[in-house]
Parts: sequence; structure tokens; C-alpha cells
Amino acid sequence: MRVIVVMFLLASVAGIEAGSTLKALTDHLALPESKRPPLIQQPFATVTLTKADAMQAQQLLWGDHLAKIRATRAAEMKGKVIEIDKHRMRFEFFVYGQKPKSGRSLFISMHGGGNAPARLNDNQWENQKRLYRPAEGIYVAPRAPTNTWNLWHQGHIDGFFDRLIENFVALHDVNPNRVYLMGYSAGGDGVYQLAPRMADRFAAVAMMAGHPNETSPLGLRNLPFALHVGERDGGFNRNKVAASWKTQLANLHEADPDGYVHHVQIHPGLGHWMNRRDAVAVPWMAKFSRTPLPTRVVWKQDDVRHESFYWLAAPIEETGGRIQITAAINEQDINLDGPAGKEILVRLNDGLANLDQAISVTANGKQVYNGKVNRTIATLARTLLTRHDPHLMFSSELEIKLPPRN
Repeated sequence: MRVIVVMFLLASVAGIEAGSTLKALTDHLALPESKRPPLIQQPFATVTLTKADAMQAQQLLWGDHLAKIRATRAAEMKGKVIEIDKHRMRFEFFVYGQKPKSGRSLFISMHGGGNAPARLNDNQWENQKRLYRPAEGIYVAPRAPTNTWNLWHQGHIDGFFDRLIENFVALHDVNPNRVYLMGYSAGGDGVYQLAPRMADRFAAVAMMAGHPNETSPLGLRNLPFALHVGERDGGFNRNKVAASWKTQLANLHEADPDGYVHHVQIHPGLGHWMNRRDAVAVPWMAKFSRTPLPTRVVWKQDDVRHESFYWLAAPIEETGGRIQITAAINEQDINLDGPAGKEILVRLNDGLANLDQAISVTANGKQVYNGKVNRTIATLARTLLTRHDPHLMFSSELEIKLPPRN
């Protein structure tokens, strides 16, 4: 186990004084991007920061990131198409209501269809564009990049939605703590699958007339989840599975009253089409804002694996086998539970704990760390590059190898 920060002594040897780090960062960011040396490798990036300097460094880094996105992504937003690797995702969006001072809400709405000719999925996309209307916010309807049965929960979708959110935050002043996900039929399948593995991106989600396949609800601990299905929607046992999830979510909430907020409606007498009664999910979602730094995290890996989740991270090779990591923080004390031998990164900032005081980490019942951590520009920059989210930037990291349980 080691702290993934470079101690102040090393920075002093490099001839960098702590008080000059912000100026060095400002000078670095003033260079044209093509002429900047790697930021994380610069001596000033390893200097220990004060709380105030870390906050200012975060603002400088985020401002520079926004400027880059605005300069490089305007064309794809104007063209309403995102291309990543071999896939291409078109989208349409509509703006409703007055923009709040904190920024607009964003509703991502996934169409139905699936393993069908492109024209059928195109028709479903056209229908989805006008299916719901929030009182305030940007309503965006993407067109699935493929025409497969699992069109909304293949591995490339996560990257598309990360980029879509990032673009709307930078170019349309969306509040990253007010992003919502919803979908109908095959789009509902996508909500079931994407919500637990991308829970740290959204404020709330709504599933309409879909099926979860093999996914687990455990990752929904901090994500309000609405579920709407017709009582007579027997295709793929959607109605029975929805009733089962209602029970599962209720049991999870009972065992963890601060988590697993949910609202389930199985609409009497209705089949796969719910006559728009499911639209009540839109104002229900809008009541919630994201909590990017929850005090308890349940990270359950799916078939599409992620290297980070809220304030936890792990190398991709450590994430196989649908493992589960549970983490909780209470002021300065952190508790981890998970498979022995796995390496976990605990990411910290002053929103989670007082980094001027010692941090204690207990893993699988054993204390594995007790001491202070250092805030650095390098860690802020690295977490910005991996998450592209101002609320998921961290100034410190601890690398923990989970020990055997007693």
C-alpha cells in the first residue's frame, strides 16, 4: 500500500516552492496546447498544496478543460453527431423552460426498437424525440449507433454518453449534477443496464417498459430509480421482472434507509404501451440532484467494466468477475470491503474529508492506513482526464490492497 502522491520533500529537491505552484500552473496553461509538456510530469505538479491552493488549481484546470472542449467540439454539436472509433451516434435536442442560475438540466432519452431494420429504429427515434417534455431543461434523444437487440447497453454506449454529457456541460451550460437518463422498451433495457454501472453520472433515472437481462440493482445505492411497466406487458416477462425489482429495491432500501430511493408503478390494465402515463417519471426525476460525493458507495461491476465509480477507482485488470466493492466514509475514517488481493484507489478531496488531518482506512476489518495525504496538481489533473467532471476531481489518492478477512 502506498500514497499516490509525491511528498513535499521531492518537490523541494526539484527547486519548486509551494507558493509558486499556482503561478507555474498558470504559466503552463497559458502555453498553446501543442507546446505544453506533459502536466503530470512537471515538478510543480507534485508539490503539496494547501486546501485553498488545491481549490484554485482545480478551478484553473477545469476552466482550461472547458475552453478546450468549446474549441474542439463545437462542430460535432452543431452537426448533432458524435463519432467514436467505428461507431456514430446522431442526436436531436430541444430546450425547454428558463435556464436556472446553476445551469440547465439535461434529460437523455433512449428510443425503443432493437434487433430490427434501421428504418424501424429510425421511426422509434422519431417517436422518442417528442415522447416527453420536461418543464425545464434540455431534452436530448440520441439515435443508437447500431441496430442490435442490445443497442443501448453495449460497451461503446458508456463512452458516447460521457462525451454527450461533457459537450452539453461545456457548450450549453448544463449543470453536471442535474443529468437524467430515461428510455422506453429497448431504451428501458438500456436504463436497467446503464444506470447501475454509470450511477455516478446521473441525478435520477427512469425505466419504461424494459427488461434488465442479467444486471444487478446493487449499484443504484445513490441513484434514484423510477420504474414504469404495464400490468399486461408480458413480453420477456417485463411485468413480472418489474415486480421482482420492486421487491428487491424495497429490501435494499429497508436495509440501507439512506440509499436505494425508488418509485415503481405497474400500471393496471396496460400493456407495452402505457398511454403516456409513464410521463410522470419526468417531474419525479427532476426533484433530485446528483450527490457526487456520497458517504457510502456500492460498486458492483457488470459485463461492461469501469475503472472508476464516485470516489473509488481500480485498474481495469482488477475489475473482472463482476466483483463488488463497498466503501463508506465517516469524517476521517474510511471502511472498505471487497475481495482480498484486489487493488483499490481511494480518491479524496476536501469535500469528503479534512485533508489537513490524518485519514484512517480499514479494509476487510483491518487497518491498512493511518496518516495524512497530500494534495497535488498531478492528482487533480489525472482525475480530470479520467472523469471530465468538475465534481469528480480529486487532489489525493490512496492505493489500497485489500487484505484477507479475519
